Amino acid sequence: MAESMETVKELALNCGFSHVGELDVSTIRVRTEVRDACAADKCQSYGKRWTCPPGCGTLEECDARIKKYRRGVILQTTAELDTMDFEAIGELGMNHGKNMEGFAKEIRARYPSCLVIGAGACMRCQTCTYPDEPCRFPNEASASMEALGMIVSDVCKDNNLPYYYGAGTLTFVGCVLLD
Repeated sequence: MAESMETVKELALNCGFSHVGELDVSTIRVRTEVRDACAADKCQSYGKRWTCPPGCGTLEECDARIKKYRRGVILQTTAELDTMDFEAIGELGMNHGKNMEGFAKEIRARYPSCLVIGAGACMRCQTCTYPDEPCRFPNEASASMEALGMIVSDVCKDNNLPYYYGAGTLTFVGCVLLD
C-alpha cells in the first residue's frame, strides 16, 4: 500500500523522531573512504556482524541494493546535551534505536520490501552469528548508513535537511528506503 510521503513522515514523527525529511535516493553516493573508516574498527564491529563490513556486502553490492529504491525518509533524533557527557550520548543513541525499531515495525507492515538503515551497528541480537551461521533475523536486522558507505551529513544536506542543529546538540540519523 503506497502512502503519501506526508503520511509516512507523520508516522515517523509519531514514533518519536525529532526531524524527518524526504529522501531522494538518487542523491546517495557510497564512498570508499567511509568503508576505509569502518575498517579502522573504532566501533569494534568491523568483521563481527552481518550488518557491518565486510558482512553487509561490498560497496558495489551496497550501492546496487540502495539503487533498487527511488525514495525514502531521513529520520533524526536530536537532543541538547554536553557532547562530553557519554552517558547522555548513550541514552540518546538508545532513544534513536527505539524510535527506529518502532518505525521499522510500522513501515514494514506498509512497505514489506523497504530497506531500514540505522545508526551504528545492529544490536538485534546480543551475539551475532557472523560469519559462522546465517543471520537469525534477516528481515529485522539493519545496517548503518556508514556501513553501506554513506556520508550521513552529505545525505542530509543533499536532501535539504540540516545535520547540525547548533552548539550543544547531537543528532543520530537513520533512513528508510521505500520503493
